[in-house]
Amino acid sequence: MPEFATPWAFVLLAVPVLVTRLASARRSTGAGLVVPAGVKRRMLASRAAQGGIAIPRYALLFAIWALLVIALAGPRQIAPVQGLPISGRDMMLALDLSGSMVREDFQLGDRTVTRLDALKEVAAGFVRNRGGDRVGLVVFGSDAYVAAPLTFDVQSVAETVETMVIGISGRATNISEALGLTLKRLRESDAESRVVILLSDGASNAGEATPRDVAKLAAAMGVRIHTIAMGPKDLESHPDERGVVDAAMLKAVADLGSGEMFRVRTTEDLRAVAEAIDRLEPTARAGLSAEIYRDFWIWPAMLAGLGCLWLGWRAP
Repeated sequence: MPEFATPWAFVLLAVPVLVTRLASARRSTGAGLVVPAGVKRRMLASRAAQGGIAIPRYALLFAIWALLVIALAGPRQIAPVQGLPISGRDMMLALDLSGSMVREDFQLGDRTVTRLDALKEVAAGFVRNRGGDRVGLVVFGSDAYVAAPLTFDVQSVAETVETMVIGISGRATNISEALGLTLKRLRESDAESRVVILLSDGASNAGEATPRDVAKLAAAMGVRIHTIAMGPKDLESHPDERGVVDAAMLKAVADLGSGEMFRVRTTEDLRAVAEAIDRLEPTARAGLSAEIYRDFWIWPAMLAGLGCLWLGWRAP
């Protein structure tokens, strides 16, 4: 139902009436002019004609004033819209940007692409679907860096994922520091649920602490950790091969962090993991409705403007 933002503005409708009532009439003191009878009749007829249009002119002036007052009062109508759903979850992604992510052993359609390209494709879409979560991003190689702080702007985090490059954080794999940095960001969070999603395609070969030790700290903080072991080969089945993923260690980290470990060998596996995490950590599907006002002041203001233009055009 329409309402007015400033209804007190309607008191201004009385201004023209008060001005008309209170303004003192001026008395004419000019000298008289004797004119012939024919000229006198024409002058009186002209004055009568002018008096005939005086009332409509003043009515139009008052209508213009009334329209301006209505515009000033701010007519508006509430237009309820669905607000952003709030899940009460803070989620930090820790993504591996070590040198092994340049290996071309994943498929996107008919193309063979690097692990990083496959990760960008799937992770960016996963982040965009996390509406209602606060999402942050940590990238790691030899060192770990915060690429995006916790934010509800999942679109900006997804764009950051799409621009990731190898070498920005070194070419080793420092999983311990990556986990530690995510916990540092989540330590001051008051969210009901705090989650870390760690993806790596190698074995932790940098840092002083072990990933298991950091996972124990996460458990003490109440932070849940899901891990993703990415790569067609793992350290258990190929112990002598370099650059393969340590799936056993990632499984231990997930167990200590009360989460799940996912094994990814193909792009389809990676997409399935994103769907599985969506089920484990569902986003809020309904949020609080927000009240947004639709303003209508422009219409009486435009009508008042048109009335002023008409008066200016009709002025002698």
